[in-house]
Amino acid sequence: MTIALDTKPQLNAPTIHRLSNGLTIIAEQMPVEAVNLNVWLSVGSAKETDEINGMAHFLEHMVFKGTPNLKVGEFEKLIEERGAVTNAATSQDYTHYYITTAPKDFEQLAPLQLDVLLNPSLEDEAFEREKLVVLEEIRRSEDNPNRRTFYNAMETCFTNLPYRRRVLGPGEVISNLKSQQMQDFHHTWYQPHSMTAAVVGNLPVEELIDIVSSSFQQHHHKPANNQVPVSRYYATETPFTDIVRQEFVDDNLQQARIVMMWRVPGMTYIQDTYALDILAVILGQGRVSRLFRELREEKNLVNQIGVSNMTQTKQGVFYISAKLPTENIPEVERIIREHMCTVQNELVSEKDINRIRTQVANRFIFANEKPSDRTNLYGYYYSQLGDLTPALNYPQHIQELEASDLQNAAQKYLNPDAYGIVVMKPGK
Repeated sequence: MTIALDTKPQLNAPTIHRLSNGLTIIAEQMPVEAVNLNVWLSVGSAKETDEINGMAHFLEHMVFKGTPNLKVGEFEKLIEERGAVTNAATSQDYTHYYITTAPKDFEQLAPLQLDVLLNPSLEDEAFEREKLVVLEEIRRSEDNPNRRTFYNAMETCFTNLPYRRRVLGPGEVISNLKSQQMQDFHHTWYQPHSMTAAVVGNLPVEELIDIVSSSFQQHHHKPANNQVPVSRYYATETPFTDIVRQEFVDDNLQQARIVMMWRVPGMTYIQDTYALDILAVILGQGRVSRLFRELREEKNLVNQIGVSNMTQTKQGVFYISAKLPTENIPEVERIIREHMCTVQNELVSEKDINRIRTQVANRFIFANEKPSDRTNLYGYYYSQLGDLTPALNYPQHIQELEASDLQNAAQKYLNPDAYGIVVMKPGK
């Protein structure tokens, strides 16, 4: 079944094609001399159990360790010979693998990408060798002060949802994993009904769909697991009702860090996220944002400050982070709370809204100029929501927001008297 999406205003024009085996292919012709294939799987660390936390990321490593048809390193060699590039990433909610090729090479290289994805060699010897690489990556992440701060923040923000866990997993869990567990995980999740293949580039849509479809059929040899995996159900966590504070002393820090967090809607309640996106820009994105202007430019209380609305699938986080001298922490926290009161009690000016609307909408448009940009957009939204409409209409949703919408969102979700806060102080 093929669906051509019509959106107003029409920025992109992807075609959705679903195969009988459950695989969804999203294709679009784009007049640039490249083709990007980006295969998204709706599995990440949030779908794991505590006993195998880190498996999705570990499997991402193993996918590139050869197949029955390709020796270790042969895939990368064939890719590099054609000047193509490939990589992958794992998050809480998804894993994705991508390749960018010249249009003339796409028919030859796309099957290789599907082969490594569908038929990784997961034997014990290679598994144990790569386990050491993953354990070293975990050690490096724990040595990174930004990562440590983020880990502490997520563990403070979430008490039940698996977003509190690390994508890489704990070293003690990874050390005890067995290759058979990975084989079972791959067979469960790396099935066509859990995959979205987004492909954009300078070939006709019909040809792009045909190449991906035939490549998949060529390499999908394992018996199909037609049952959609059942994940543990997690209820979204209610907003904070008071201030939950965690303080840490970190001997490796040169300056203090604070993170303030509010639990907010995720992708499953996407209509509630747009106003929060705008508020994040107003408060802390760019040199004219309110917190940057007052805390850094005018009062010199922080060295860095930023705000983001992290829209994860199940539940999001409104996230304010700053680097600052330890003695400034109480004053910075107080000023941030004052700004939260302001957005709750005072309407944002029309001038500011117009500026932010244009800024956010243009950022979206500029971030869709390359084939890889568009496959990321299509793959992310469709793998998480099963729908591209919110992605394609994002600028329109932003343009429709009024000052009252922003105020309502602030009043509903950004309580200045109830939030999570992590304070990281340098050792003496």
